Amino acid sequence: MFYGTLFGLGGTHLPFFPVWLKAVGIDASWIGIITAIPSVTRFTTLPFVTGLAESRYSLRGALMVTAFATALGLSAVGTQQQPLLVFLVYAVTACMWTPMVPLTDAYALRGVARYGLNYGPLRLWGSAAFVVGALVCGLLVDVIAARHLIWVIAAMAGLGALVSLGLQRLDHPKPAPATPHRAGALLRDPGFLAIIVAAALIQGSHAAYYTFASITWQGAGLGGLTVAGLWVLGVLAEIVVFALSPRFTFSPAVLVVIGGLAGVARWLITAQEPSVAVLAVVQLAHGLTYGITQVGTMGLLVRHVPVQLMARGQGYYAACSGIVTSSASILSGAVYARHGQGVYYVMAAMALSGALVMWLARSRLADHPQSAASGG
Repeated sequence: MFYGTLFGLGGTHLPFFPVWLKAVGIDASWIGIITAIPSVTRFTTLPFVTGLAESRYSLRGALMVTAFATALGLSAVGTQQQPLLVFLVYAVTACMWTPMVPLTDAYALRGVARYGLNYGPLRLWGSAAFVVGALVCGLLVDVIAARHLIWVIAAMAGLGALVSLGLQRLDHPKPAPATPHRAGALLRDPGFLAIIVAAALIQGSHAAYYTFASITWQGAGLGGLTVAGLWVLGVLAEIVVFALSPRFTFSPAVLVVIGGLAGVARWLITAQEPSVAVLAVVQLAHGLTYGITQVGTMGLLVRHVPVQLMARGQGYYAACSGIVTSSASILSGAVYARHGQGVYYVMAAMALSGALVMWLARSRLADHPQSAASGG
């Protein structure tokens, strides 16, 4: 339920927060600055918040605090219309909001390790809720004035805050073998660095897709319903992968390699400006390029990172992903302006680099786990 409300918030916020900004009279330059705030916090304040949550508070307590702070913050944003004030309030809110995904993943992986659960069937509800949130908010656009959309977004955040009250305590993990538990040890561990770098490269290879896919498709004459359908196909494939993940027999490292190689094939085909029929098939590869990479990454983290450091490990992973994705977005903008669909050749190179990093590190990750806890 918490995954559902967390990603349902993303489904309402990502497409429609800029619409609200425009509706209250904020100009395009300010909209660009304001919407960039969450990406900046992912590699600035986010690691600090996740580290603080791990060292001084329980994950459950941290999730409750951040969930309620996010709901209050987004409500406060809705009362502002001056660009600078919206920027300041939204910046404070983002500092509490963006750590929620790594904190939730850390909490989930702690439960996976303790109770022998599988990550995929838990995480799929987030993907499903993202689709529902986007569709519901999209329908509401035709019913309510755009200047009121912020209250739909804030209401979803409020629902998440209420659901957080039902999270169970996981404050005392089972003892693990003696191992260096200082946070800095993670950043000196080649295995951990290989995990986060490989995953960040593969997931970051989606940057051009997230930024330019809809623009390209619309420019090719595809209607809004077709564009939406192509996006939904990708998320549905992702949901299927999460649902089937308990049946996977490959090691987590091999899953990440598969995700990277699938990314190479996906972006090379996309670069050829394929027909709608081919695009529909290619979109199903999102289940591999995103979904199976996520399952493999979480499997590696739950096996390799001491459970006591899971929140900090998730924070480092989120920060690394934020840096790579932000850089890839900037680079893809420059390449797209000159070469159009040729930008996907760069994305294919990123995915291949991530697959190679993981392939070279697979033996180390298999032979030297740091955590006694392992889960699906």
